[in-house]
Amino acid sequence: MAFLSSFLFFSIFSIFSIILSLSPAFSTNSEGNALHALRSKLSDPKNVLQSWDPTLVNPCTWFHVTCDSNNNHVIRLDLGNSNISGTLGPELGELKNLQYLELYSNNIQGKIPKELGNLENLISMDLYGNRFEGNIPKSFAKLKSIRFLRLNDNKLTGSIPRELTNLPNLKIFDVSNNDLCGTIPVDGPFGSFPMEGFAHNRLNGPELKGLVPYDFGCK
Repeated sequence: MAFLSSFLFFSIFSIFSIILSLSPAFSTNSEGNALHALRSKLSDPKNVLQSWDPTLVNPCTWFHVTCDSNNNHVIRLDLGNSNISGTLGPELGELKNLQYLELYSNNIQGKIPKELGNLENLISMDLYGNRFEGNIPKSFAKLKSIRFLRLNDNKLTGSIPRELTNLPNLKIFDVSNNDLCGTIPVDGPFGSFPMEGFAHNRLNGPELKGLVPYDFGCK
């Protein structure tokens, strides 16, 4: 009897856990945890994040956060020109429904987390005008919905990942004013991007397939 009772309790608990994990409330709480983790890594002298209260289950009431009207999923984060500094962490990759990530014109530094490549619903990512360094993550090749990717005016290094040529919806790509090296991709959407979006780097012009390696000048 004790074994049967334990089995029934475990079964009911497991079913409850599954239902809870699929509920919008659990989802928004998970998104709230991710946003609170972001806040903990940022310095906020103007208190633009003052409303980000981790004790609230739903982050949709926070300023600079937009949710959809149906499921209360976080779909937009608007913190451009907010005088914030600090770093980004992998937790941002938990915002699975995010469509707009606007962090431009701040003083955010460090590497761009590769986990941002998990944001498969992302339409726009504006990280320009910060102090990001390191390479452009190859994981961005998973952003199949991305249309606008602006990384200009940072301190990014390395070559432009060739994996990005497979992004079917990319319309705007700007990496000007960094320290990128190698050549400029010519396949996919890159064939129509203006050269101004690649200016003021150490790039050696468009890729010459079969003649020089794409990362020519990086080593």
